[in-house]
Amino acid sequence: MFKAFTLGIEEEYMVMDPGTRELRSHEQKIVEQAHKVIRDQVKAEFHQAVVEVGTQICANIHEAREDVALLRRTITQIAGDLGFSIGASGTHPFSKWEKQLITDHPRYFEIVNEMQDAARSNLIFGLHVHVGMENREMALHIANSVRYFLPHIFALSTNSPFWEGRNTGFKSFRTKVFDKFPRTGIPDYFASIEEYDNYIKLLVKTNCIDNAKKVWWDLRVHPFFNTVEFRICDVPMTVDDTITLAALFQAVCAKIYKLRMQNLNFIIYNRALVNENKWRASRYGIDGNLIDFGKEMEVNTRSLIYELLDFIDDVVDDLDSRDAVNATAAILEHGTGADRQLKVYEQTQDLVAVTDYIHGQFLKNC
Repeated sequence: MFKAFTLGIEEEYMVMDPGTRELRSHEQKIVEQAHKVIRDQVKAEFHQAVVEVGTQICANIHEAREDVALLRRTITQIAGDLGFSIGASGTHPFSKWEKQLITDHPRYFEIVNEMQDAARSNLIFGLHVHVGMENREMALHIANSVRYFLPHIFALSTNSPFWEGRNTGFKSFRTKVFDKFPRTGIPDYFASIEEYDNYIKLLVKTNCIDNAKKVWWDLRVHPFFNTVEFRICDVPMTVDDTITLAALFQAVCAKIYKLRMQNLNFIIYNRALVNENKWRASRYGIDGNLIDFGKEMEVNTRSLIYELLDFIDDVVDDLDSRDAVNATAAILEHGTGADRQLKVYEQTQDLVAVTDYIHGQFLKNC
């Protein structure tokens, strides 16, 4: 039933100076060398201290894990040979965006020209998970429904408590930085794929955007591929966390699909309500409360995550992802990336030590 639900995973990594631990421009040397090994699975990003990688189209979560682990090992080896170190965190603990160089590319200069400091300060690192769909109509149906679950899974991904040397009080400050961009956050409900396409056409016609990739929502029907693309998460510190999050996104899609095949629908909640939960997830991670809109009451976030696991339980074996989904328990037990960063900081009062910890976790279980 679920063969269409292929996976593609993109991660953005920090490139750092091993001595100062500051973010450092690699002048695209890492990308140039990596192209010889992993070809188009690596590319430059907006800032020169960022490297983005992407898996092949993976048939299941096991292939995805192998590919992500290979990409992390490859980038680490190449970066090390060139005198850099690599880490994965939604924000760097103390580097200043004002010091970072923009990649020399017309598209990026165009974005800076339009958005100015909102773009220059967008020094953040995310995770994107693509789940394959049989067609765009089904992709939109699933996207409309799974919006409700975005804050739950996002809470598990939180990995950016620090910004420019400060403890922000947020578990994911990355999302606050990105909020300065237009066309971000939880998407609206669209009644049909035609309504969605007409929205994009209107933005292009009125010079808001020149192509649909400049719609940067937390979740979108991809403009070129038959995928639902989840964009809400901080890049996870470890491959284990990445694979767990990807498995959860895949399973939620499969569950909504299964309900549709039984002529059942999951209730649709409006954007304003889902946004309330997203804010709580960014502030408190897994240690706060989210709103259960059905019960119209606050509920412990961990309890709602366990309810989510129950909701998807009948599809994970067909997806062969039970081990990856069950690893959610490890995040709930040991904390998210943000929790683990904060624990190191509480013990050391040293953001260099936090950065060393992030770097040291990058290849864990790879």
